[in-house]
Amino acid sequence: MARQPNVNAEIQTLITNFTNELELIVRESTLQQVLATLGEQLSVGTPKRGPGRPKGAAKTGFKQSVKRGPGGRRSPDYLIKMSESLLAHVQSNPGQRGEQIAAALKTDVGTMRLPMQKLIAAKKIKTKGNRRGMTYTAV
Repeated sequence: MARQPNVNAEIQTLITNFTNELELIVRESTLQQVLATLGEQLSVGTPKRGPGRPKGAAKTGFKQSVKRGPGGRRSPDYLIKMSESLLAHVQSNPGQRGEQIAAALKTDVGTMRLPMQKLIAAKKIKTKGNRRGMTYTAV
């Protein structure tokens, strides 16, 4: 029975050594992961793309946004040109809806909304209907 306490002591030292080695391995692995993450963030060059639009998506079907001036506003020249093209299109194609006009001018409804509202306020264009069913005709 004298061997029993000696075996327990050997088992206890083996367990202690194993846990110490395991702790060192986990610390080294964690440190390597932290350094790799920091290295990616601190690396020189282009940052990694996050979630959202894929690279090159603007070339494959997404519309390019209109360049805006300071404060996020479109330039007055751009608004005048857009108004003129809207008026010309509505004069030559009366009764079209906003989506049809936007598709013909290769823009979107949101971009042409302000110039169209200005034309309506100036009574150069009149509307008939509501919301998406609204049609536009020149006065």
